[in-house]
Amino acid sequence: MDIKEIKKISKKELKMRLTEKRSKLRKFKFDVESRHLKNVRAIRKVKKDIARISTILNKAKKIK
Repeated sequence: MDIKEIKKISKKELKMRLTEKRSKLRKFKFDVESRHLKNVRAIRKVKKDIARISTILNKAKKIK
């Protein structure tokens, strides 16, 4: 996800995507431990998406 795309999404949708990404990250971590995950870089991408979404949500809080 790109920052420009994230800024266009509503807060409610961002919160839903944030929970989805966090659950996806949790699943990836379990898959790495059990050696089922082949693409370890996917974890990095999900972490960055979580950080981007969190940043946009926090900026929206500070503006209010």
